[in-house]
Amino acid sequence: MEKALAIVVGAGPGLGVALLRRFQEGGYKTVGFVRSEVDSAPNPEGHDIRQLDFTDAERAAAEIRMLIDEYGPPKIVVHNTAQLIINAFTETRLEDYEETWRAMVFSAAVLAQGVLQVMACADGGAFLVSGATASLRGGAKFSAFASAKFALRGLTQSLAREYQARGVHVAHFILDGIIDSARSRALHS
Repeated sequence: MEKALAIVVGAGPGLGVALLRRFQEGGYKTVGFVRSEVDSAPNPEGHDIRQLDFTDAERAAAEIRMLIDEYGPPKIVVHNTAQLIINAFTETRLEDYEETWRAMVFSAAVLAQGVLQVMACADGGAFLVSGATASLRGGAKFSAFASAKFALRGLTQSLAREYQARGVHVAHFILDGIIDSARSRALHS
């Protein structure tokens, strides 16, 4: 029997790679995506990690179709992207809002459009979206990040209500704290 497919979008060092490892240990064929080379890390475990920015809707849709053609409908899909901008409101550029929204909300919509219908037609599965406390309440200097996380939570709730009855468990979960990575260290130095 072929292994079921698990996809992690936002498979950078830290949580993303840990999820790939856990799904692989659970018997899944795992494929991870990172937005850029900056998000990539040495891959000593040999995970299938591909560079693809899910804000490029056409390219992402084509890649998801190719994965499904090769491995079948995914059983687990995790959207774990983030674009953390910490800045006073008066110093937060409009482009920062668009960048955070595209990185988190638009990419989730692109991913969902690529997998949810296929999963619903193939005995379901799980579509999991990582959030943060900013999904529930905004904080000073987090206006761009929190507004995108709020929107991501709303999108996930809508998808859950649409796909739950069709066998796809859609869930938004809160992860608090900044994961130690080269990117997070650079933000806080």
